[in-house]
Amino acid sequence: MHTGVNSLMNMVYNQSTGTVIILDNRITAMTGHQDNPATGRTLMGEVVPAIDFEKFCQGLGIEHVYTVNALDQKELTETVKREVKADHLSVIVAKAPCALIPEARTKKKCVEIPEKCKHCGACSLPGCPALSKNEDGSITIDPTQCNGCGLCRQLCKFGAIKEVE
Repeated sequence: MHTGVNSLMNMVYNQSTGTVIILDNRITAMTGHQDNPATGRTLMGEVVPAIDFEKFCQGLGIEHVYTVNALDQKELTETVKREVKADHLSVIVAKAPCALIPEARTKKKCVEIPEKCKHCGACSLPGCPALSKNEDGSITIDPTQCNGCGLCRQLCKFGAIKEVE
């Protein structure tokens, strides 16, 4: 909601091709979790209509706009691979709430199943601070740091991570 809007307008105006990915986490994380026009609240906490990125982009004249769950690695990967190959301007809105805001907290946690771990490290790719690598190459998940997003579980091809309440 800051300088990207101007760039997107210029891409439409200049008939550019390419894929723009909007990371919609419903907050302004880089400067202290302030609300913005996409959160549905003013800085004073009043409820207001939130900017709908998909409608906004379509209003600019962008025909290829897709909203995907940022935590669904399969859908996100497929959409990005398809659109970066295309010869048109497209926007992918990758939507998931910031893990640090209260609305995003879940009662679910991920836990490791050591006997199924193949020590491949795929689960560590997102760089989650809840995961630590053990001396033998297996992982440990710190339940006090896990926010239950499930990215590590999705990336593990061996079922060595499960979700629990």
